[in-house]
Amino acid sequence: MSLISWLRWNEAPSRLSSRSPAEMVLETLMMELTGQMREAERQQRERSNVVRKVCTGVDYSWLASTPRPTYDLSPSERLQLEDVCIKIHPSYCGPAILRFRQLLEEQEPEVQEVSGLFRSVLQEVLERMKQEEEAHKLTRQWSLRPRGSLATFKTRARISPFASDIRTISEDVERDTPPPLRSWSMPEFRAPKAD
Repeated sequence: MSLISWLRWNEAPSRLSSRSPAEMVLETLMMELTGQMREAERQQRERSNVVRKVCTGVDYSWLASTPRPTYDLSPSERLQLEDVCIKIHPSYCGPAILRFRQLLEEQEPEVQEVSGLFRSVLQEVLERMKQEEEAHKLTRQWSLRPRGSLATFKTRARISPFASDIRTISEDVERDTPPPLRSWSMPEFRAPKAD
């Protein structure tokens, strides 16, 4: 018996996933849709059993076996959903699933409505991705734009808040009144009169 097999316990497993992140997102989202459709069908069956029990007054649920799932996506609808799923970035997969579950909990849809709800969630996620990409692009353009220094701004525009070509009434009134006397602690400032 060799010791080499005993010493390999700390090596990383050599089995790495050969699937791309887009394929993994696709598989995760489609598994979520399938699972939620099964759950919606189960809830729908339970609701119909409760209604039947209330109407007939008899419970035969212990006698019945669990039926097989009756609703499935059409191949074209599945392909359309897969086309949309593959466009989702991996970082948006989790939030998409959370939003889908939240909507299912709020609305309690029938089995046939689940795929439409899933499609609307995927469209929301794609819109959010597009908006964030545009914002990122604008941020990148803004950061790459050459910036002018404050010194060049100072030389281009001289701001003088007290100089104005517009005559005001208060200016005429102030011109005719003598300047107020200052207190002894303050120096006297007078503007040279240009008469």
